[in-house]
Amino acid sequence: MSRSSKFVKVSAVALIQIVWASVAHAADTNYELKPISLPGATGTVALDYFAYDRATGQLWVPASNTESVDVIDENADAVSQIAGFPTGNIERRGRKITVGPTAASIGDGVVYIGDRGNATICIIDARTLARGECVPLSADGAVTPDGVVYVAATRELWITLRVKAGDSAPAKRLEIFDASDRHRLKPKTKIPLENLAEGYAVDNQHGIFYTNIEEAGKTMAIDLHSHKVIATWNPGSSDLQGLALDSARRFLFVACGDHVVSLDAGHGGKVIDTITTGPGLDNIDYSADAKLLYAAASQAASLTIAEVDDYGKFHLKATVPTV
Repeated sequence: MSRSSKFVKVSAVALIQIVWASVAHAADTNYELKPISLPGATGTVALDYFAYDRATGQLWVPASNTESVDVIDENADAVSQIAGFPTGNIERRGRKITVGPTAASIGDGVVYIGDRGNATICIIDARTLARGECVPLSADGAVTPDGVVYVAATRELWITLRVKAGDSAPAKRLEIFDASDRHRLKPKTKIPLENLAEGYAVDNQHGIFYTNIEEAGKTMAIDLHSHKVIATWNPGSSDLQGLALDSARRFLFVACGDHVVSLDAGHGGKVIDTITTGPGLDNIDYSADAKLLYAAASQAASLTIAEVDDYGKFHLKATVPTV
């Protein structure tokens, strides 16, 4: 099932348990779940793209339907709340759901927040948490931000899109903003796609943006500077979700519903290995320092942690229950 046709609501405490376990215990085999409650989370909270800021040691968590973005300090586990983000209704599989901020990306001293509630991108100071300007994705508000990622090599913000309702055609593209002025975004260009983009990984070192194309079962490589598609690969599944990258060793990891595939991005996207995680994969993450892949499967209620060797092969380190 493609992620455009679903919007997962999960227990706020449970999901923060997963993330904090992976951040805090990346190098050992004793994994402890630590619950961190989100302000105002009386029931379920819609969560999607988190972002970790190495400079401040903070985890940014857009807590969509609570109308806020929560910022968690890794040392004290203290939670700061940035409130007042608009929410709105979008249509998914014939029903309306309420969403607000759903994506975060760390920029140069700022954090970019994608708000699906009012189809804007907002700029937040990474240290003071003061809110700057919010810019619309389009004049008519028909498309909303899905994934949002800052590209340091070109000082741009790349955005994958979804529509609020109806025909998905307007969202079959990537939207790119000029972020050279970190306090102000300017529309720059669009990259047309054959279908909706799902997930992303950025290789600033080699100048490549990776994304999956829904339903087509393709993983695409795009040149960061020319904005041209330079390669299209087949990871062997039509249920493509998130991406993660080992830039130094040129391994690209593709989440495929219930497993993760390792591709050799330096040699034509050849499939190297696969590891089963259980159903419910969405976004995945990777620690280049520890050479560890983290893949949380919501339906399996588990976090798979695997080491990646120098040949791009997976070696299971742990399967951590998340409930």
